[in-house]
Amino acid sequence: MMSRASDILLTAIAPCIWGSTYIVTTELLPQGYPITVAMIRALPAGLLLLMIVRQWPKGIWLMRSFILGALNFSIFQTLLFVAAYRLPGGIAATLGAIQPLIVIFLAGALLGSAVRLPSILAALAGMAGVALLVLRNEAVLDPMGIAAALGGALSMALGTVLSRKWQPPVSPLAFAAWQLTTGGILLLPVALWLEPALPVLTPTNAAGFVYLVLFTAITYILWFRGVGRLEPAAVSSLGFLSPLTAVLLGWVILGQALSPMQVLGVAVVIAGVWMSQRASRGAVGPASVTLRPAD
Repeated sequence: MMSRASDILLTAIAPCIWGSTYIVTTELLPQGYPITVAMIRALPAGLLLLMIVRQWPKGIWLMRSFILGALNFSIFQTLLFVAAYRLPGGIAATLGAIQPLIVIFLAGALLGSAVRLPSILAALAGMAGVALLVLRNEAVLDPMGIAAALGGALSMALGTVLSRKWQPPVSPLAFAAWQLTTGGILLLPVALWLEPALPVLTPTNAAGFVYLVLFTAITYILWFRGVGRLEPAAVSSLGFLSPLTAVLLGWVILGQALSPMQVLGVAVVIAGVWMSQRASRGAVGPASVTLRPAD
């Protein structure tokens, strides 16, 4: 129990820190370069970790690393920013929050994990909590934006499940290095093609990029460690902590007011994460796919 609790807490650090990137991006970085920022966030972090581990994937692991790098970073980040540009932020975040629900069924199909009714209810609760946190009176529903948001959620969900299925005989640090590097390599030509060159960076911009690179490296080590140790549904539900952290940091640091609806959303998100961890407790290894209450 203590080991599992430690795994959950360490893994939860990653989405909590990811939640801080919203403030870093809006307050410290030059605006209008989303894919370039995503590339700089991934590639230098991956190369930094590669210099530490001095292990490059070979054979089938090279192919798998590029597939996972594309799913977890390149495709996901690109579609995320397409959705962010074409949809109001609240709608994009709420649609993206479907990812843990997709993970439950993908893990059942690809890993043989049991599809538990409490896990489904927990994922729906988390989605509801995110909606309460971020939705406003926004009625603009762009079909391409909706498709991008759902496609991004599917990409990250598939990447999470395959990261569990394809566990290489290396440390989580090396596994994170491989995926960050390959994902960044794939993003590089997209950024060069679609976006202009960055302006001369100010000290504030430089500090923001240093923060993103260092904490991206640290958080993905923790995230892929969790993917290898916990049920995919339990890991993906922790992603709800990212928008929760972003809203709370906006309240604490930027002085943004919290509405009663958002306070309710905080409670619902926490309840959804707790329900998901409880539903996944005791589930180890592949199991037959069934729809049943938790033990």
